[in-house]
Amino acid sequence: MAGLTFRKILHRLFGDFSILFLLLGLVFFAASLTPSLIPRGPTEQGVLGGLLTAIGYLLAQSLLLLWRAAQMPELPKRAMRWVTWAASASVLVLFLVVLGSSLNWQNELRLKMGMEPSNALHLAWIVAVSSLTFLIAYAAGRSVASFFRFVRAWFYKVMPPRRANVLGLIAVGLILFVVTRDEVFDRTVVALDQSYEAAQALFDKAPPAPTNARMTGSSKSLVNWGGIGKPGRDFILSGPDAEAITSYTGKPALDPIRVYVGRANAETPKERAELALAELKRLGAFDRKVLIIVSPTGTGWMDPGSHDPVEYMHNGDIATVSVQYSYLQSPLALLLETQSGLEQATALQDVVYARWRTLPKEQRPKLYVHGLSLGAWSSMYATNLFRLLDDPIDGAFWAGPPFPSTLWNYVQNRREPGSPWVLPTIGDGSLVRYASHVADASEGAPWGDIRIVFLQYSSDPIVFYDPASIWRAPPWMLDPPAEDMSEHFVFIPIVTHFQLLLDMALAFGSPPGHGHAYYAQDYIAPWVETTAPEDWSADDTARLKAHCDNGVQGGCSNTAE
Repeated sequence: MAGLTFRKILHRLFGDFSILFLLLGLVFFAASLTPSLIPRGPTEQGVLGGLLTAIGYLLAQSLLLLWRAAQMPELPKRAMRWVTWAASASVLVLFLVVLGSSLNWQNELRLKMGMEPSNALHLAWIVAVSSLTFLIAYAAGRSVASFFRFVRAWFYKVMPPRRANVLGLIAVGLILFVVTRDEVFDRTVVALDQSYEAAQALFDKAPPAPTNARMTGSSKSLVNWGGIGKPGRDFILSGPDAEAITSYTGKPALDPIRVYVGRANAETPKERAELALAELKRLGAFDRKVLIIVSPTGTGWMDPGSHDPVEYMHNGDIATVSVQYSYLQSPLALLLETQSGLEQATALQDVVYARWRTLPKEQRPKLYVHGLSLGAWSSMYATNLFRLLDDPIDGAFWAGPPFPSTLWNYVQNRREPGSPWVLPTIGDGSLVRYASHVADASEGAPWGDIRIVFLQYSSDPIVFYDPASIWRAPPWMLDPPAEDMSEHFVFIPIVTHFQLLLDMALAFGSPPGHGHAYYAQDYIAPWVETTAPEDWSADDTARLKAHCDNGVQGGCSNTAE
């Protein structure tokens, strides 16, 4: 009796748990051990393996339901036992083969990225994390199934069973969609955004406002220092001044102009953009030789590795302007606040471009647009056809463009046949060129009136994730692997999709020059190609690279060589 009671308890907890379904889940788990774009640690591998095990289990369960719904014949119980034993033996062999190679696969990828090899697979920890992840996913699935049975039972009272089944499924799907979208999703966005805003106010101790009237946030500035936020304050206070540039170049230099407006400085995107324009006018930005409109990342961060070098190139005769639109980290902003970034980038480009085009062509600065990651997406969105054809800007430099970017996808799909997807050739290279950690965008026909450069690393999943990878291989997997890709990365339906999703989460912690870790050494040559600094040579590029730090977030030092 006690045994029967225990069995009932297990049934209530786990339902009709199927070993055969679990075997398909374990096949997915084994497949998850194959390499992808970014090396994985044991915890990340455990989460991925557990999630894919649950997906495999659900897929097997769904296939059986479809089989039975079609009233197809089923094997006798004795035959099913033999099938289960045979399948179990096959899965065991698959596990042994994959486990024997998985550590080598991961270390091969780590070495290609300049990382220390791992000396152990940590299989026990991977299995523990995978099991916990699977149980959580399984419990969530059981909860949804129980809710469906509850709703269906209510429908049984008022309609035939077949109709109740269909309407019950639709009702549960709609309820879950509404709850997660309108309650959980929206409230999460608001809570996260407010938490970052509160954190900036409560925990970031703002340094004193700059005393130099030429700097944004000073007592003479139109932009309130307290509302700029930490990313903007860091951008304004960092970077080389005229003395540092002259010390490096040996030539007379100007103090670069940096204008930044925080999200808290005005209520709407248009108001923030107009405030930025007013500050540009106050500082005389339209009298400089170069003016760059930058869209920041989700938090509002501006990569010093990108902005410091270009100020050295142009002897400080340059102005840079940016406006913050969110407090979220870029992965969250990419998923939750895309529209905010697009609206802010468009508003800023609209007002600055409108002012710029009123100036005499021989007197106005060269105008460029720039963005990294989510900033690249929003900058591309704002750079409409009229800015490229009517009275064209001088160029654009976009780094790490996220995969949904419409303009990036349009350009990628017009690559020359035979050129690799991760580093394509577009036409004769007179309008668009690509750079990476192995290419500097210097090759191509002479530049035309507009210069557009994309910087993208071949191992960056933010750029090369493909939603369709759930059923087909991404275009870049059809090419020979790039030098920092694993030769053992093979397309597996469903599995590859989730591997790339996890890669996106891990990409920001990659070594410099890989994943989504862009840094100064790889910004310099593309900036040279985009902005064409006067009297600049290849030796100047090499010297500036040597002058700049190697860190992901490192800019260029302010000391002479």
